Amino acid sequence: MKFIKYFLQFFVSILFFILFKILGPKKSSNFGGILFEKIGPLFRPKKLIHSNIKKAIPNIDNLDLQFITKSMWNNYGRIFAEYIFISEFRDGQLSSNIEIEGKEILDEIKKMNKQVIFISGHLSNFELMAMSLEKSGIKLSAIYRPLNNIFLNKIMERIRKKYICKHQIKKGIGGIKELIKLKKENFSTALMIDQRVSEGILSNFFANPALTTTIPAQLIKKFNIPVVPVYIERIKGLTFKIVINKPITFNEEVSIKKITDDLNIILEKMILKKPEQWIWTHNRWK
Repeated sequence: MKFIKYFLQFFVSILFFILFKILGPKKSSNFGGILFEKIGPLFRPKKLIHSNIKKAIPNIDNLDLQFITKSMWNNYGRIFAEYIFISEFRDGQLSSNIEIEGKEILDEIKKMNKQVIFISGHLSNFELMAMSLEKSGIKLSAIYRPLNNIFLNKIMERIRKKYICKHQIKKGIGGIKELIKLKKENFSTALMIDQRVSEGILSNFFANPALTTTIPAQLIKKFNIPVVPVYIERIKGLTFKIVINKPITFNEEVSIKKITDDLNIILEKMILKKPEQWIWTHNRWK
């Protein structure tokens, strides 16, 4: 049954990708946003989404709650539609739609030939962050979690390796070995820290314990390298702004737990800038 379900998802996605290609980037992004506003709630219960939002914003009123929920689905749909145009964001007509604040920080990293850990979350069109970092000339590897759908995952891996970041590191033991190898070759690492991971540790996330990855903290401790928070915001339609924050250096005595807690605080601040552009559908506090 799961095989059939995944194949149907794959087939429908391919049909939409063909339609998006015909419509072009602007119309596709708008259409994807409207489409997911309608169908998104059919796949994720509103109760879970509202519960998640209230954990982060306890005193939120109902109007803002509805706005964040609807806008989140809109952004989700836009991301889906924009995948087919990733090459345009990298080297084509849409490349000028991405403004980068903090280019001097990236220039300093390249000049000093030092490696860092870039951290962020699933904000706005999150795929554009690693793409922009690699395009800027940073030696980069990106950690990713494969999609459950084996058919769609093949397409996504191909897109990511070709247009987003050549060195894609799959989560897991094999991926960690490859990551360490690239670290020894002075590669920086980019990863999302907002997903629930069973092998993580409990760390407060919006004042509630949540299983959180310790990979950034482990790399910081092992290689004595700084962490650079990266934030992305959808300004309007297909226009984005990426903010590169100053590197943060941790004292070697700081524990993995303390580093993980501190990174979660940074992530919280990112999310609260534009909560409607973060993905609230995951059971983050399960």
